[in-house]
Amino acid sequence: MHHKILGVERIIGIDYGKKRVGIAVTDPLCIFASPLETVASAKLIEYLKNYAQKEKVCRFVVGYPKNLNNKPAECAQYVDAFLKNLKRVFPEIPISLEDERFTTTLAQRAMIDGGMKKSDRREKGAADKISAAIILQSYIDAIKCAAGGHNGADF
Repeated sequence: MHHKILGVERIIGIDYGKKRVGIAVTDPLCIFASPLETVASAKLIEYLKNYAQKEKVCRFVVGYPKNLNNKPAECAQYVDAFLKNLKRVFPEIPISLEDERFTTTLAQRAMIDGGMKKSDRREKGAADKISAAIILQSYIDAIKCAAGGHNGADF
């Protein structure tokens, strides 16, 4: 399954939270994910609209909270409400869900391993955008491994 027209489309990764949202983006060739921004949840749709005016977005990958038993976590209700709104505002852009379990822990580890100072790691949005990049990279890697498909669920 090809998700891009050579080098012009980007996939947006979203780590949705009740207050803050981490956003990541692929490079133009959709090979790797990079942390982009942390925005207030209330301003997310406006941010995405502005971004989509400047860059061609071919897919949203949204981290979906699950418990260890693979059932939706309690906070999934907020993500569900956001997904409905995202689909309404961007009906032409497909949305994929990616398991977000352990991404915050992985983001914290990445910040430590990357040498980020403790004071910078405490910045509220730092882990959010790194978590979004982990979610997005997981999706990209699954596409590559599946040779035409992916392991995430489409919404």
